[in-house]
Amino acid sequence: MEKVRLNKYLSGQGICSRREADKHIEAGKVTINGHIAGMGEKVDGTEEILFDGRLVSAAREEKIVLAMNKPAGIVCSSKEKDNIIDYLKYPKRVYPVGRLDKDSTGLILLTNDGELMNEILKARNYHEKEYEVRVRERITADFIRGMSEGVWLSELGVKTRPCKVKKVDAYTFRIILTQGLNRQIRRMCAYFNFRVVTLKRIRIMNIQLGDLKEGEWREIKGRELRELRGGIVHE
Repeated sequence: MEKVRLNKYLSGQGICSRREADKHIEAGKVTINGHIAGMGEKVDGTEEILFDGRLVSAAREEKIVLAMNKPAGIVCSSKEKDNIIDYLKYPKRVYPVGRLDKDSTGLILLTNDGELMNEILKARNYHEKEYEVRVRERITADFIRGMSEGVWLSELGVKTRPCKVKKVDAYTFRIILTQGLNRQIRRMCAYFNFRVVTLKRIRIMNIQLGDLKEGEWREIKGRELRELRGGIVHE
């Protein structure tokens, strides 16, 4: 059985990111067969691995990927109340891939596949996420052009990447982003003095929200899952 670096193994088991794994390894909080793990050490998953004193399953855990339509009022951080994990009540351990803010709705992926999660979230991979947004103000050509060219967000100290923006009706537009800054669309709209009424994510890469109702979820598998994995950029 091929061995992989310990941080990659822990990430693949859905325990944490590779970076977080490195921090725990450096702090001496990970053991392999009773000895404190060293940085760069490799495992094949048959060892007894403890992470912060907790046994990491050596079994090849079935990889689960779920698509959920997140309702408003639900947060994606497991450390807060009214979080998506408690709401979902899925029988196996899964984690949200990225976040949707509390007031937003729509598509969010959940998985126990740490490697897949990391690759989707890497901004440098330019993976597309599409949103439908309704605002209070009447949409103008200048607003569409300004949003698509990129917006300087002074509070974050960054200019957003150029993106695709299309008007749907007088008060609704669709936007495709390849990055995930904190409350990015709301901040972009505020730059032009536009106020968001509703914000719904309708697509992540090849995964469509479709007719999935708020609060419902479905398993991603078969061709759809193969296409998702095939769309991942591996470095």
